[in-house]
Amino acid sequence: MDDLIEDLNQNKAVILPTETVYGIFAKALNEKAVDSVYQLKQRPRDKAMNLNISSYEDIVRFSSEQPIYLKKLVSAFLPGPLTIILKANQKVPVWINSGLKSVGFRMPNHPKTLAIIKKCGPLIGPSANISGQESGKYFKKIRETFGEHINGLEDDCALTGKDSTILDLSGDKALILRQGAITKSELLREVPELEF
Repeated sequence: MDDLIEDLNQNKAVILPTETVYGIFAKALNEKAVDSVYQLKQRPRDKAMNLNISSYEDIVRFSSEQPIYLKKLVSAFLPGPLTIILKANQKVPVWINSGLKSVGFRMPNHPKTLAIIKKCGPLIGPSANISGQESGKYFKKIRETFGEHINGLEDDCALTGKDSTILDLSGDKALILRQGAITKSELLREVPELEF
């Protein structure tokens, strides 16, 4: 794991497992590191990146106008397969959210990946695939796509293959932008204050 941390600290990209699919992770606050991931994935620049964080405090640090139930939501579902979109504050660089007024937060439920985020974060970590192709579920296949020069942590057994649910809380009402592993009914059961 030390070699992965060293690569990240040198602003290189690494491949890490989450509880859903593999991601390509890099230092979020370093523009060159983020640029390298956009290039590797052939991802359009107008597609914003999420911040991978390790605590509720990290979410508060990079967002504004948090709903009163945010801590309850985080406690119930994170770390886990939920991406939360909130209004961004001035600490979020334009190369992360492509100039949008919002930013997504992800706290993956994989112990080693989460430990790396705690040491090196915040990180970007979009799925380990060429943009528009199927999300990366198998380490060897990802290596074939991106090459041996990118360091990574292999743990295919940890992955469900099902994407995270994306919950947008940046507007007047909550919106599910992508239905993933966590359902609307599960969200409402734990956080009845949510208004859709």
